[in-house]
Amino acid sequence: MATRTDAPTRREQILKEAARLFAERGFHGVGVDEIGAAVGISGPGLYRHFAGKDAMLAELLVGISGQLLTGAKRRLAEADGGPADAVLDSLIEGHIDFALDDRPLITLHDRELDRLRDSDRKLVRQLQRQYVELWVEVLREVYPGIAEPAARSAVHSVFGLLNSTPHLGRPGSLPGRGATAELLHRMARGAFAAAGAE
Repeated sequence: MATRTDAPTRREQILKEAARLFAERGFHGVGVDEIGAAVGISGPGLYRHFAGKDAMLAELLVGISGQLLTGAKRRLAEADGGPADAVLDSLIEGHIDFALDDRPLITLHDRELDRLRDSDRKLVRQLQRQYVELWVEVLREVYPGIAEPAARSAVHSVFGLLNSTPHLGRPGSLPGRGATAELLHRMARGAFAAAGAE
């Protein structure tokens, strides 16, 4: 989701490698020494950046939920009252960027969300609900006849579709990022059109 072009900080490097390792082997299957080795520092050196693995997991899952919401709000602001269809396309594109570029975080969320402290898990859920409601509002502008509960179900269904990217095979086995993004976009719009046709 990052749009920065400067080099990642050491903290960001640690988080990226922690996400990859946690997604590959599970939270309990990875030690701090392995995460440290992946970024070229000692395991104990990680404690200068994080209190422990639990803090890394919380920052990863709370962080991506916040980034998705912030990105969606930015896209809405940039649209500045433009056509709802274009806004919906922009939201879809943003989520596809996440789904293709941050695949380990999807796996991590699916497997490890319950390992967060209650307060962190509640924060993730709160951010996610706000993200969903932004989509529901835009979807209902595009398809005014769709009831709110149906719109919410459609949004969750499309998220399920887009967030299936970790199950599409290894990154090199996909038809290419551009082609995969276009396919996911068409499928998302198709699902929304089907929901809006009721």
